Amino acid sequence: MATTTAIIQGPLTLRGQHGDWRDDLMSQGYVVVKQAISSEKAQYYQQKAFDWLKSFDTGLDLNDPSTWTAENLPIQSSINTFTNYGVSHEKFMWEARMEPGVVEAFSRIWGTDQLLVSFDALNITFPNRVDKPIQKPWPHVDQSPFRRGVHCIQGIINLSHAGAEDGSLMLYPRSNTLTETFFDTQTDPSTWEKKDYRTFTEKEMAWFHAKGLQPIKVHAEPGDLILWDSRTIHWGGEPSPDSNTIRTVIYASYSPARLAAPEALEAKKEAFARSLNTTHWAHENIVVRPQFLLLPDGTPDPRSRSKPIEDPILSERLLQLAGMKPYE
Repeated sequence: MATTTAIIQGPLTLRGQHGDWRDDLMSQGYVVVKQAISSEKAQYYQQKAFDWLKSFDTGLDLNDPSTWTAENLPIQSSINTFTNYGVSHEKFMWEARMEPGVVEAFSRIWGTDQLLVSFDALNITFPNRVDKPIQKPWPHVDQSPFRRGVHCIQGIINLSHAGAEDGSLMLYPRSNTLTETFFDTQTDPSTWEKKDYRTFTEKEMAWFHAKGLQPIKVHAEPGDLILWDSRTIHWGGEPSPDSNTIRTVIYASYSPARLAAPEALEAKKEAFARSLNTTHWAHENIVVRPQFLLLPDGTPDPRSRSKPIEDPILSERLLQLAGMKPYE
């Protein structure tokens, strides 16, 4: 069946000819780049994230699980992410995004160091929260069926141990090689959306299971960089009752600045100027997310703030990655 919108081919072709971790990224749809930053720096960034949490002056005690409740936390999404209060532009978030080992990994993927970076979220997941049920899996991809090939490589800067019982990324290895076939053979193109987000039902996932695919939890250590193709089916895995690890990660995605249209750069500039969060994408799909700082009862959050506690140092490199200054 013909579609009403043209297929958009990806700007990158990953071929299994590198002889390094990029081959796994292509064939498996994900890879863990070990020690992209040092474990000491990972510990520093985690502590800065904890300091940010404690800056709201609530009853939160990181050593007392009974205080790990919504009333002691700033507003958090159902999937444990923080996107408000200017957190995406805190100094420590930008320091982590500018870590040489992180930027270099994406430079190797894209073949250029002239990159843009996403203004993405901080995830802090407390295990065994008494006030929050475990989030059920929500298998999804972050790429529209109208897009083909590699358009976006997502990243997690891992700041905590992620073992078998801990919170971590869940995904289906090799699903990146099958999602396009799934859309073409198992769905009606008239139902496709341009939005770069698509969830899968249990019935739909049975098609992938029949192809031999099964989900895994990605294991990683502090300082590791987890990378995955946006066509790879994934979700955020919750910690089991046996975990006592506070999952702490920073999401960051990079792509070539040359791919950004003028309107995308304008959106990035607006988001940067207003200290707002955007999406997993760095060069396109720049959705400026305004802050909705309302408590569960619908009243304004008295802890509301629209700027970081610590502003980042506006170096030339940071401004280039942010899309605020063009590359020469």
